[in-house]
Amino acid sequence: MPEGQGSAAGQPRSKHAVLAAIVALLIVAAIVVAGVIPRWKARAALKNETNELAVPTVSLIHPKLGAPQTEIVLPGNIQAFTDSPIYARTNGYLKKWYADIGARVSAGQLLAEIETPEVDQQLDQARADLSTAQANYRLSEITSTRYQDLLKTDSVSKQEVDNAIGDFEAKKAMVASADYNVKRLEQLQSFEKIYAPFDGVITARNTDVGHLINSGAGGPATELFHIAAIRKLRVYVNVPQQYSQMARPGLTADLTLQEFPGRRFQGTLVRTAEAIDVASRTLLVEVDVDNSRGTIFPGAYAEVHLKVPAGAPALILPVSTLIFRSQGLQVATVENGNRAVLTNVVLGRDMGTEVEVVSGLKAEDSVIANPPDSLISGETVRVVAAAENGPGNAVSNSPR
Repeated sequence: MPEGQGSAAGQPRSKHAVLAAIVALLIVAAIVVAGVIPRWKARAALKNETNELAVPTVSLIHPKLGAPQTEIVLPGNIQAFTDSPIYARTNGYLKKWYADIGARVSAGQLLAEIETPEVDQQLDQARADLSTAQANYRLSEITSTRYQDLLKTDSVSKQEVDNAIGDFEAKKAMVASADYNVKRLEQLQSFEKIYAPFDGVITARNTDVGHLINSGAGGPATELFHIAAIRKLRVYVNVPQQYSQMARPGLTADLTLQEFPGRRFQGTLVRTAEAIDVASRTLLVEVDVDNSRGTIFPGAYAEVHLKVPAGAPALILPVSTLIFRSQGLQVATVENGNRAVLTNVVLGRDMGTEVEVVSGLKAEDSVIANPPDSLISGETVRVVAAAENGPGNAVSNSPR
């Protein structure tokens, strides 16, 4: 084969090789580009999603205004309007009792009788002493009168007359002393009968027939009966200091008791201690309740619903809005549409699912319903409608 023909055949082959290499490179480049671009897009999408999820998603609520009249529910101790133990004023043995526990008695009603033989004998002796003193007094009076008449005729000396008059005055004083002693023993003897001091019910009987009664002169006295007036009851309530200025006599107060579900007993605040207890920082108040039917028992526990007029209207928030931090109790609000601000607040009443905010918040503030634990003041947030987060305005922090 001639040499020229061989070189001409080699040129087409080299061109085909170059074209094949270029095509191969393009294919490789296309494969590389096809694999890298989706990764770039996925990375960019992930970055955007991460940045988006880094912004907390919150829903907002507005505080509710409290009622102009606030009802405070506080524990109360029910006591009888008058409550008194009954002791004996004389020594002896119990002869008979006439009223047992649960008996309703009237003022002046006989409750028991005591046998007092020693007092009876002392009274008899005192009466005899009085009779003797009266006899001596009459004799001294006659003698004094005679001596004064004899003095007019100088039949006796002035000294003898003075002695007679002095003896007469002494005998007169002895009569008065003996008479007072008789009256004292008569009064002591009258203590043999024990009477009810006021209308009420006997809540305790601590004696029985034959018991030795000690009035306390020779040892500790023993309580015989306990009586309580229950037609009207006193209920003592400790009102927190923040409501002390509003707890004034005349306020309506209703009582609820566990043994009467769904029933309320109306009472009235009648007096206050006019001083804050330094230990509990509360004001002791008294509520009087009519109990003419005897439905309520003294000593029972009750919940007292005090209706106090509110000074400035308080704001009501769900407890889920509260944030407990070292800086104090806070709530999170939103300003400028997307910036969270943490605000310290002071609470009033705790009503279980809701609390009363007395300071630190305004009615027009937008409060975050369920603030994340990691939320800080000044952080950007994304506000969504309450419906997007389900019932109860709950905040969802999961990816959308």
